[in-house]
Amino acid sequence: MDTPSADAAPARPLAMSDVAARAGVSHQTVSRVINRHPNVAVATRARVLAAIEELGYRPNGAARALATGSTRTIGLVTANSSQYGPAQTMLGLERAAREAGYFLTVSVLDDTGARTMTEAIDRLATQSLDAIIALSTYDEAVRALRQVQTPVPLIRVQAGPEGHDPAVWVDQEAGAALATRHLLDLGHRTVHHVTGPAGSIEAAARLRSWREVLESVGAPVPSVLHGDWWPASGHAAGRELVARRRGGESVTAVFVANDQMAFGLLNAFHEAGLRVPDDVSVVGFDNVPEAPYSIPPLTTVRQDFAELGRRGLQLVLGLLAGQEARPRPVAPQLLVRATTAPPARGRGRGEG
Repeated sequence: MDTPSADAAPARPLAMSDVAARAGVSHQTVSRVINRHPNVAVATRARVLAAIEELGYRPNGAARALATGSTRTIGLVTANSSQYGPAQTMLGLERAAREAGYFLTVSVLDDTGARTMTEAIDRLATQSLDAIIALSTYDEAVRALRQVQTPVPLIRVQAGPEGHDPAVWVDQEAGAALATRHLLDLGHRTVHHVTGPAGSIEAAARLRSWREVLESVGAPVPSVLHGDWWPASGHAAGRELVARRRGGESVTAVFVANDQMAFGLLNAFHEAGLRVPDDVSVVGFDNVPEAPYSIPPLTTVRQDFAELGRRGLQLVLGLLAGQEARPRPVAPQLLVRATTAPPARGRGRGEG
């Protein structure tokens, strides 16, 4: 069997110039294609990409970072990724980053405390990143973000409009107003509310808006029921509302601060023999994938997490390009399904 000569030179790694020669373009054109520069003709871009595929060329990330001053990597700090909202926001950010040619390196926190958040950002700041995104919906962590100094842009996602630092968010108050007004417009005298956990910016915004809408039309403001985002707490709130009805309180409409708690509430009403929406109307928040398939299908407020991710990435890229940050909230959407209806005459007090 032939063996290579000891004097044979090792195979030279593929270089950008090899791609340029294969595609019949300049070295600079190949660089523009790899870095997703917009000023490249469609046919030329296709030719370069075909050459890259044929040769099996893989850009040297370290060399590109030295040449461009960019690693095309963004750090993300997030907590509570097991919950639907944060998980979908993270996926939306990852998808938007990938489509823009960036990598997302993720640090998932065990809690939402200020110290945990700042330590995670400090660790990311020591890495070679172009920017850092912090995803948090809790007061303590968001307050801590305002004190953090980083060598790269720091962007807040879903943390609300407070403060002057760059941020993108879904308009929680608008969503809660849509839910509450929908129930009032159906003819309900008032709307009960199951709120999220203490310290949650989203829960506080939805609670505040619910109360403001009721007060604006002179409707009674019932005492709030407290939950923790999970179905068990919604079930407990539902049992409490059943007890209130049996005690003589009029309960015909409920706005629940998220869909998971709404599912628990629906189960409690079913156990008590209450019919939804005949006896009680229910609106949730988030539009989780299960919402159209609950019994009955759940009326809810949709948050567009894909759009939130896209705008977050746009804000990052704008800041990296030296543009002024002009964030605006993502508008929520009310999806009317089968858990809401006008109140039945004479119902809502003492049945069940």
